[in-house]
Amino acid sequence: MVRCVSVGDVKIGGGAPVSVQTMGKLPLRRENTEALLSEMRELKTLGCRLIRFAVPDEESLEPLRIICAAAVMPVVADIHFDYRLALGAVKAGVAKIRINPGNIGGEERVAAVLQACADAGVPIRVGINGGSLPVHLRELDKVSAALEAAGEEADILEKYGFRNAVFSLKLSDPQKTVEANRRFRKQWDYPLHIGVTEAGPLIPSVIRSTLAFSTLLNEGIGETVRVSVSGSCRDEVMCGIEILRACGKGGGPRLVSCPKCGRARFDSDNRFAAQVQELLYRCDKPITVAVMGCEVNGPLEAADADIGLTGAGNAILFYKKGRLYKKTDKANALSLLTEEIEKF
Repeated sequence: MVRCVSVGDVKIGGGAPVSVQTMGKLPLRRENTEALLSEMRELKTLGCRLIRFAVPDEESLEPLRIICAAAVMPVVADIHFDYRLALGAVKAGVAKIRINPGNIGGEERVAAVLQACADAGVPIRVGINGGSLPVHLRELDKVSAALEAAGEEADILEKYGFRNAVFSLKLSDPQKTVEANRRFRKQWDYPLHIGVTEAGPLIPSVIRSTLAFSTLLNEGIGETVRVSVSGSCRDEVMCGIEILRACGKGGGPRLVSCPKCGRARFDSDNRFAAQVQELLYRCDKPITVAVMGCEVNGPLEAADADIGLTGAGNAILFYKKGRLYKKTDKANALSLLTEEIEKF
């Protein structure tokens, strides 16, 4: 059994549900705190459980403290090079720090950070990335280098008796990411944060992340996930949730919608479907909703869902539990669907 690490009120490992997290895009500055807090509230409604912020300098610590005090989810500080920033982040109230003990200085500094985290009950994520592997390991292939780096970091933690840790081994190639995480799991029982690093814009990122996540999650590997997107936090969170659901690792609502074609009497693929998806991300009910465009496949697909609708001529047909029960028009379709989801 993989050990359990508590990050605020979120359990990682130990049989807990796989959690979705993201990383803030705006820098930690005083003028950004309200925007960041507002975004965090929004992300929580979509299903995000953890959020990480880069802490590159001392100026970041005060806004970090403000955010931690008002946060609606556990906050993780991403620290590199300067051990004093790690100590400051712990004092600021973070729920976890992401750090590589090997890049913050000598053993005395590492020991200071580990002691501060131990005293505060703050876990550490040791992040191994393909783009920042130690110089002495760069002649190895990426997978072997990532494993060696993880082993070196684990040795440092265990030398000081620190076991309250999560590891990640992220490479930009999905197959290599899978292999690195498989090999890690054979050697250690630390929970794994899985992701494909530098995965690219939305479509490439979804494809690469799905390939890696589905393989690992179906093998029981991976306790928390982040989809790295060159885009918004919303995209990262929604992609992560959809991948978990597709892998059978997450419950909640499901949207079925047709891709639209020239027969469509109803705009199922653009604005309306996006509005329905937004409703469902804010709903934790195990409901399937179908939004279909025409009378060819629409009626049966809609009838198979808990709630379904399909375009038919000038009307919108509503189905509930497989039975046609109402007709409406395009102008009233969304409000009626919203009512039915709320009543489900």
